[in-house]
Amino acid sequence: MTVLLQTERLSLRRFTWDDVDNVLLISGDPDVMRYIGDGAVDDREGAKNRLARFMSHYEKYPGLGYWVAEKMSAREFIGWFALKYIPKTVEVEVGYLLRGSAWGHGFATEGAAALLAYGFDEIGLNRIVAVTHIENAASQNVIKKIGLRDCGMGHYYDRDLAYFVAERQGFLSPKAR
Repeated sequence: MTVLLQTERLSLRRFTWDDVDNVLLISGDPDVMRYIGDGAVDDREGAKNRLARFMSHYEKYPGLGYWVAEKMSAREFIGWFALKYIPKTVEVEVGYLLRGSAWGHGFATEGAAALLAYGFDEIGLNRIVAVTHIENAASQNVIKKIGLRDCGMGHYYDRDLAYFVAERQGFLSPKAR
């Protein structure tokens, strides 16, 4: 198991083939997927395909990818975080999807902030973006809380989305706060 990051409460590690059921817990849940793409959910085969795409990122894009998020206290799967290229762009996006039972506990903020700092401090990225469905106020609040600024709208994933940006210059990592 390759651990990327640990926060106060979370461990972020690489996906393995043993995570197909974990992926299905998220990608098969209509409440979680409501603001992702067209809101479609995966069946088991779709979850396997999604997992294969996740795992391919580690070799294709060193330092970037998707990581399983687990509560360290119980090794409980709560979702995943990502630092990845947005298709058809050079933009690197920070993102996450968490199980409904993990919502409202600060895990999204904790994990996304750690991944943002990792992107700037460890990988050396100069700019990281985030995009959300225009109606997803909860994710927009998390994104603003971790230091990305609202830059209006952008066209990504073949749709108009709320667009947020953070730049390394002037970014204060959580370690330095």
